[in-house]
Amino acid sequence: MGRAFEVRKVAMAKTAATKSKLYAKFGREIYLAAKSGTPDPDTNQTLKRMIEKAKKEQVPADVIKRNIDKAKGGGEDNMSSIRYEGFGPGNSMFIVECLTDNVNRTISEVRNCFTKTGGKLGISGSVVHQFNHQAVFSMKGITEDEVLEILVLNDLDVSDIETDEEGVTIYSDATNFSAIRIAFNEARPELDYDTEQIMWLPIMETTLDAEEDMEKFERLTNMLDELDDVQDVYHNVSL
Repeated sequence: MGRAFEVRKVAMAKTAATKSKLYAKFGREIYLAAKSGTPDPDTNQTLKRMIEKAKKEQVPADVIKRNIDKAKGGGEDNMSSIRYEGFGPGNSMFIVECLTDNVNRTISEVRNCFTKTGGKLGISGSVVHQFNHQAVFSMKGITEDEVLEILVLNDLDVSDIETDEEGVTIYSDATNFSAIRIAFNEARPELDYDTEQIMWLPIMETTLDAEEDMEKFERLTNMLDELDDVQDVYHNVSL
């Protein structure tokens, strides 16, 4: 999509380094969605959205089914969604979102990544106020005027719209995700989405001019990517 969005997309450092980690990531999210609601995508919109995202990433059907069946079984393993905030090299700030069945293990592993690269974990709220929680939709095959028409007709607010020759990207508050998704799916069900998710976007980006800081930053993001419990990593560094 647009150059501005591509820069932000790189900066978010999404976790999906290998197929096995990708499958594990979506497996946990599908399990949690099915466990927290009904294990039926027809009545559980969160589960439906996670299944659609998994299929876009070519997650095998048996991985999806296995985790839904696991949620139906009502086992004792309890997956928790947890968010950590931390400070990396230079002026970098991180939001690390995890799904875990062992919070003590996860916080220890995440803290270790920061400690070994000269950073530190912050308390809840120490970083998140520097980010906006945004619903982001990047769509092909639609013009900006058509997007605006759908938004106006459905009384939907957005914070920004980017457009280029490939399509349109819209940004809105995370709370508007479902309403925007429903409106566009009803108006233009054939639309092709490059991105359709909720994410943390930095209010202000920073640069790491020192080579040592950049090396530590890359090491930190790589270490976080390798943790099984880590689902998504967001930061404020302009790459």
